[in-house]
Amino acid sequence: MQYSELGRTGVKVSRACLGTMTWGRQNSEAEARAQMDLAVERGVNFFDTAEMYPTPPTAERHGLTERIIGDWFASRGSRDRIVLATKIAGRNAGAWYRRSGEQTRITRAQVDEAVEGSLRRLRTDVIDLYQIHWPDRDVHRWGVLTHVDYPADFAPFEEQLEHLARHVEKGSIRYLGLSNETSWGTMQFLGAAERSGGPRIVSIQNAYNLVNRTFELGLSEIALQEQVGLLAYSPLGQGYLTGKYQGGALPPGARKTLYDRLQRYEKAGADKAIQSYVDLARARGIDPAALALRFVDTRPFVTATIVGASTLGQLEADLDAFALDWDAELEAAVDRLHHQQPNPCP
Repeated sequence: MQYSELGRTGVKVSRACLGTMTWGRQNSEAEARAQMDLAVERGVNFFDTAEMYPTPPTAERHGLTERIIGDWFASRGSRDRIVLATKIAGRNAGAWYRRSGEQTRITRAQVDEAVEGSLRRLRTDVIDLYQIHWPDRDVHRWGVLTHVDYPADFAPFEEQLEHLARHVEKGSIRYLGLSNETSWGTMQFLGAAERSGGPRIVSIQNAYNLVNRTFELGLSEIALQEQVGLLAYSPLGQGYLTGKYQGGALPPGARKTLYDRLQRYEKAGADKAIQSYVDLARARGIDPAALALRFVDTRPFVTATIVGASTLGQLEADLDAFALDWDAELEAAVDRLHHQQPNPCP
């Protein structure tokens, strides 16, 4: 396992980050524990979760994934071996996130409640990386384009940073990160930190994969120049880049089969583009999933690639992918396909 520095913190995190959003719904607690055990055995020291997990979110399961991780920490005594990341929900109408039943916002009271809830469920005194899961304003996210006539109602960046900084000062959060954020939003947070002397954003967690390289259009420069590295989620395009859904297949137990929520990867032109990468991998004698994961891992602006699996076999294969030899010929072949049909699944 290789490691990267998290922002400018000096903290080293594994290039493979263990994703957890299926635990408590698609995966049982026993299966989640087995995944954590295997990941640590393979050198993974970076776990990513969120207060809203497991997904798809429901009131009954809210926070369940964090509880599963917290119970594993308690049983294994492994908290000090893991760089633990979780997230606060951004602006959302879901009534179950807060005791008041109000929509989620990045306000002082809601940050306090969310941080305290995550600490309790995770059975820890400190969260290493606390991320805003999605912005407090209406923006393009999860493949859905939102058009907003600004000025719009959203919490000022300085105030959001101040609410989070209080917990950094208390010692319950070490570092701050963003997720599903734009170039403008990222620079606003960095500017707010510079003006106030508050904590600096150290990472951004956005979707990035072979059929969605939009991060390269602006955010990659920020990631490199400002040391706000990408924690890439959906490196397998929610499973599409493994080839398992091609030809309309619906494998038993797969997320598409269970929940039918993968429309981001079903847009016009997506099927052709996905098939081209699957064909490239097979022509080279490579597992399509390994091609997709190693592509993300080799980008210079990526700090870690978030891998999620529903079985131990999948997790083993995902972790093996980080050792795949990535040569100039493979890079050129991937770029040719990208230029033929760039970003069909933004």
